[in-house]
Amino acid sequence: MSFVCPEKNCSLCPRLVEFRRGNIAKFPSYYNGPVPPFGPIDAEVLIVGLAPGLNGANQTARPFTNDYAGDVLYPVLKKYGFAKGEYKKRRDDGFELINVRITNSVRCVPPQNKVTGDEVKTCGQFLIEEIKDMKRLKIILTLGSVAHSAVLGVLGYRKAAFKFSHNAVHVLDRHNILMVNSYHTSRYNINTGVLTYEMFEKVIENIKSKL
Repeated sequence: MSFVCPEKNCSLCPRLVEFRRGNIAKFPSYYNGPVPPFGPIDAEVLIVGLAPGLNGANQTARPFTNDYAGDVLYPVLKKYGFAKGEYKKRRDDGFELINVRITNSVRCVPPQNKVTGDEVKTCGQFLIEEIKDMKRLKIILTLGSVAHSAVLGVLGYRKAAFKFSHNAVHVLDRHNILMVNSYHTSRYNINTGVLTYEMFEKVIENIKSKL
């Protein structure tokens, strides 16, 4: 397998390294490193998020685990047959993904949950290797516009040709992949009504119908 994941002490992004050092001092029990993907490499679906949450994946070392976005994401995946077990917000809870893999555009937690374009571009080397290693990949679900742009960027598509829109389906013909958009399952989006549970379920239904 050629898939590459950043080392825990990855030093490629100075701003994120500095933030990590501060978090190691403040939260010594946290994982505090580039968060590895979750789910089988032979999955047909890849979900790409923004970046780890400070007290979520940065703590647990599993994407969307122990944060609000995961509280929305994981139960819906289970409801539609993409997961099994009980999600208990821990890496060792035994919760398993079925035919789905989850990763992030940027693998280290950023200050104020905001990444820079350079950080997305730098971490893109890991995203493209992951996509290449997923030999059965059919659908990429991008949660939010940053993930949308990150996927288009690493695959070499013009971003202007693929407008982000909730539950939109884009045909990435050179790679024989569909890209589906969704608003991110963040607390902010849910609380402001930008995204509802019903809206997100429609996205997962849409993906399931296309497999």
